[in-house]
Amino acid sequence: MTEIIAARFKSGGKSYYFSPNGLTFQPGQGVVVETSRGVELGECVEGNRMVDETELLAPLRPVIRAATPEDYKTAERNREKEEKAFAVCQEKIIQHGLDMKLVEAECSFEGNKILFLFTSEGRVDFRALVKDLAGALHARIELRQIGVRDEAKTLGGLGICGRPFCCSQFLDEFQPVSIKMAKTQNLSLNPTKISGTCGRLMCCLKYEQDAYEDLVKHAPKAESFVETPDGVGTVCNVNLLRQKVNVRLEDDPETPRCYHNCEICVVRSGKGKRPEGYVAPPPEELAKRRRVADPEEVPAPPADPMGAALAKVLDKGEEEAAPQQGQERSGRNRRRRGGSGEHGEKKPTAAPAPANEGEKAPEQEGGEKKRSRHRHRHRRRPGSKSEGGQAPQQ
Repeated sequence: MTEIIAARFKSGGKSYYFSPNGLTFQPGQGVVVETSRGVELGECVEGNRMVDETELLAPLRPVIRAATPEDYKTAERNREKEEKAFAVCQEKIIQHGLDMKLVEAECSFEGNKILFLFTSEGRVDFRALVKDLAGALHARIELRQIGVRDEAKTLGGLGICGRPFCCSQFLDEFQPVSIKMAKTQNLSLNPTKISGTCGRLMCCLKYEQDAYEDLVKHAPKAESFVETPDGVGTVCNVNLLRQKVNVRLEDDPETPRCYHNCEICVVRSGKGKRPEGYVAPPPEELAKRRRVADPEEVPAPPADPMGAALAKVLDKGEEEAAPQQGQERSGRNRRRRGGSGEHGEKKPTAAPAPANEGEKAPEQEGGEKKRSRHRHRHRRRPGSKSEGGQAPQQ
């Protein structure tokens, strides 16, 4: 068994294993180690643990020391050098007229080497650029061309899901992604919807590919001729995640029906003609394929003691509010019938006094006119006949 720790040198970068050299480290603690690029300052992401020697591919490099405040000051000075070197390199690229896009400048921990990362559509002859940079910065210069995915990982950003790029967060290595994955997952083949900011297919298509491939093995293909509990028909739509299909029956082709995968039997897989000499089984035999929902499959509502207590309080409040509402309603009904007071007595309404003694109020005058018209309407002339044809008695 060998004791190891894991360290990372960039946010979202790959983790490397080192020998702790008898020291104890905790995640988040700074470490100074020697790598193939020289001495570097990294961050411990996994503390001391034991692993089998057979799992190690190469001998581990030892940790030089734990990071000190002076090491962090050195790293801060290197960041300032990187900003200055980045600006100088951009000016030199414009002067030489090179077709390249500068992405990042990295300064070694010791400060004697500067690495420039750039992207370009083709090969670039930057030998003259290296000479100018070495004379201007007085350090060893290295230029490295990277791809668009590495550029997105280095710069970072937000994806269409609203979260930071997976490559800049936790993906150590890029996995191959193909357009076939989008077809298997029934996604839109529009490049703008399945491509990331880098212009390549999104890395997240790889996450669920294994699950979709397993579901495809147990699902029928579209346009397959199948037997269902309600008759025979053709599959018009497949839902892989729910393991259900929509079938257009021969008896009712206008209304597709939904069935579970276990309820159907495939007679012809994929497109094609109906098998010659095929005779559909009787309805009684097809009805046996119907899937009966198991009571155990139906999830019971989870116990919610807080919800039950809240329901009791609400029920109690409704019971107490019911008699009060009844009293209020009865009081409103009494007021509507006659404006009765507390003891049911009708309250007199005071008529407005006329402006002058000789004048009547408009409301009273109108009321008298109505009553007079009503009396004239029912007054009969002497000698007129009633409805029965007899003259009224005087």
